[in-house]
Amino acid sequence: MSERHPELDAEQTYLDLAYACMEDARERAAGVTGGYEPQRGGTEQHRHERESIVEVAVQRLTQLNLGDRALVFGRIDLQETGEPFYIGRLGVWNREQDTVVVDWRAPIAEPFYRATGREPMGIERRRHFATRGRTLLGIDDELFGDLASGIGEREVRGQGALVAAIEASRTGRLGDIVATIQGEQDEIIRAPMPGVLLVQGGPGTGKTVVALHRAAYLLYTHRFPLEGQGVLVVGPNRLFLAYIEQVLPSLGEAGVEIAVLGDLLRPRVRVDQLDDEATAVVKGDLRMVKVLAKAVNDRERPLLEDFNIGFGIQRLRLSVGDSREIIREARRRSRGHNSGRKIVEDLVFQKLAASARKPVEASAVRERLRGKMPLRELFERMWPVLTPGHLLHDLFGSKALLRSANRVGTNSVFTDDEILRLHRARSAHAQEVIWRFPDVPLLDEARALLGYRPGKRDEDAVRTYGHICIDEAQDLSPLELRMVGRRSLNGSMTVVGDIAQATGAWANDGWDNVLAQLPQKRDVQRRELSIGYRIPGPAMTLASRVLPHAASGLQPPMPVRDDGEVPTVLRLDRLADGLVEAVLAELDAVGTGNVAVIVPGSLVAEVKALFDAAAIPIGGANRHGLDQRVTLVPVRLVKGLEVDSAVVVEPARIIDEESQGVRSLYVALTRATKRVAVVHVDPLPAMLRS
Repeated sequence: MSERHPELDAEQTYLDLAYACMEDARERAAGVTGGYEPQRGGTEQHRHERESIVEVAVQRLTQLNLGDRALVFGRIDLQETGEPFYIGRLGVWNREQDTVVVDWRAPIAEPFYRATGREPMGIERRRHFATRGRTLLGIDDELFGDLASGIGEREVRGQGALVAAIEASRTGRLGDIVATIQGEQDEIIRAPMPGVLLVQGGPGTGKTVVALHRAAYLLYTHRFPLEGQGVLVVGPNRLFLAYIEQVLPSLGEAGVEIAVLGDLLRPRVRVDQLDDEATAVVKGDLRMVKVLAKAVNDRERPLLEDFNIGFGIQRLRLSVGDSREIIREARRRSRGHNSGRKIVEDLVFQKLAASARKPVEASAVRERLRGKMPLRELFERMWPVLTPGHLLHDLFGSKALLRSANRVGTNSVFTDDEILRLHRARSAHAQEVIWRFPDVPLLDEARALLGYRPGKRDEDAVRTYGHICIDEAQDLSPLELRMVGRRSLNGSMTVVGDIAQATGAWANDGWDNVLAQLPQKRDVQRRELSIGYRIPGPAMTLASRVLPHAASGLQPPMPVRDDGEVPTVLRLDRLADGLVEAVLAELDAVGTGNVAVIVPGSLVAEVKALFDAAAIPIGGANRHGLDQRVTLVPVRLVKGLEVDSAVVVEPARIIDEESQGVRSLYVALTRATKRVAVVHVDPLPAMLRS
């Protein structure tokens, strides 16, 4: 695109028209909202119509606020008529309602991403625009039909625009790829919505951003019913959410909910900190379902001795045998533990009334005795109303309760050592507990067993969604997957990840284990992303030495860019002798880009101290994302992120300290779009030695 294109000025004029129409639409939408005042008059229907008009206008204003993002990024020309369609971030019309820009998700835009030499999909030209702000810098044309130059099925579309996007400096936030979506990515984005779509993709293949674009595409294509049902994106941690949070708003979709699992709990609790991996493995095990069911069962208890209470001049009695019969009947009739409380109360009052010497109605007994402390204590003994937090707080705080819940019939579910890993000191009250991240699916499993508390249905209700996207799904435990599955309204899900990057306590070795815990109302659609767009060839070559040890049988992504900087390896006697200097050299090499210093967890404090001593600012990986040019990132938090340069510190320690150490090293080596450096004091792992 170095030579000036003869149609550059004409296309710039069209882009100016598109922006003018967008500004006109924004002014009209602002006029609707600015002149609106809540009105009480008129019928309910008229009030609803006025509010709907304002709501649509507000949504339109949100869509039209593009910032410095390009509105138009290309055009297609139809073969039969030669009619051009300009493809952009959102649809734009003039005042006569003629189409000026076609939304990238519209069916007519599909050939822009999918047309090949063999399947031109009815177009004779595909044109990519290179822009900066509103200025058109260059044009890249691909011709089809008689003028085609042999565009292959898997060749890169819009090479110039794609490479420019790849080589742009990272910002610490994930950007959209709407202008450079490739054919295999578009097939996934536009795949049918029903059922589970599973996407296996190696590092740099764009699986995360593809999943987010799919969410935007489905909302556009299935606005009804998805806008009412909701779309959910589940990420592994808050750093990851901060990293991806701008993608969907940049595509004009601000209504998608992005969350970590703890955000989905009802009722809400405080969640922080990780468990050690051995404990996390127990908490994520499918066998915990039996333990929790038994723990609930253990709280449904008959009396230890007969109960007597005064009623006027006589005494009413509930025997131990009566209480056993009530418990059995309540279990038979209730759908969840908490809903059984009313059944227990009704049966208790009936038994007490039946024990009176003189005939008395159960309703009269209830009216006079229901607030009495002895009777309240009886109900709490026989069938307490529980929140998930109360159940787990009591269970984890008592070794006796843990051992009892671990016995189902005559068998133990876990070993004694395993079940006692759950034991923790009790807090003064369940509401004061700060739960660990692996507790989240246990709390949700408990909620499913307990059901709604009387009068608390709205507070306890679980939100369901018409479509759910799960990223980094290869790391989710069986109970975490069950938790996500409960939020699915109809089984429509997009599941993305990479088995070679499975590094959590519940790292899965294959996708069948993951799919087994998800709704399967239809056959699973399986897709694989094979082309690596982010990682330059030399860096991928280095990472490919690790891949066979991380996940045998998987092929590395084929890099789009064969050229690039060869990774550097620096041996030091001490990290203090040159790590800071190595990072500064990387920072200088990437210009305005950013650098991630990726370290094993044991070195975070030491490396931070080196930079502090040198008075060099270094950011930390937190919920605000990678918001500084140099960021210190523990290896267990780096998955899913991308940076200009990655400095991987002590790869041997990464392997030794992480339970999936080789996979963690593979993740660390595949984060950079431009440069990779390895700094070590300990000897390099054999797989990295030249």
